[in-house]
Formats: sequence, C-alpha cells, structure tokens
Amino acid sequence: MIVVGAAIISGGRLLAAQRAEPPALAGGWEFPGGKVDPGETDEVALVRECREELDVDVVLGHRIGGDWPLVLGGVLRVWTARLADGAEPRAVEHRELRWLAAGELHDVRWLPGDLPVVELVARYLG
Repeated sequence: MIVVGAAIISGGRLLAAQRAEPPALAGGWEFPGGKVDPGETDEVALVRECREELDVDVVLGHRIGGDWPLVLGGVLRVWTARLADGAEPRAVEHRELRWLAAGELHDVRWLPGDLPVVELVARYLG
C-alpha cells in the first residue's frame, strides 16, 4: 500500500493535521494525504486527497526522501506543497489543523511514520 502526504508550507509554517480515525491512529498528527487508488499516480492521488480532506487545491513541489515505512504496513511518500488558490484549509476529515513554525514542529505528537519526515521538512521553513 502506498500512502502519499503533503508537507503544505505557507508563510514559513507547516500544516499539520490531527487524525480522527481509525482508533489506532486517532489523535496523532500527520501530513494530509491518503492512499493511492488503483490507476492513480502518486501525485494525482495527493492532489485529490488534499481536495477531499482540506477542501483546497495544492501545487506539489519536491519529493522529500524516498519510501518511509508505516507502522500499519505500506510506505509513505511525501511532497512539499503550497496552496494553489490562497484558500484556508478546513478540517473536513481531521479533528484539527495547525500551522507550525520551525520551533513548533514538536509541539504535536506526530505519527511514527511521519516523524522522520518532519525533521527533513524543517529545512524548507527557512
């Protein structure tokens, strides 16, 4: 299983999303995104997932690292992203959204699969 995530950056801050479900992941923080459906490219899936989860369009940038293993199986692939239309993301499928500056990245409890990527994203927050 391939899961894609967006490191959405705006104004030097990173968007973090708090999971609402499933129970094993609820309350943890992650990069918005989701599973790649059959026949989709990773990039098409990530744009679709951001539209579904946040009600925004994103423009993808650079891929961060390679395949990051996930606790429940599969791999995570993450891209930097920016908001395409200036709209403010909404927590459609998450409990909460937070914009985090570089010094605040560890103020939330990141899911284990996302945490290693957070360290690499910090350099994009300049």
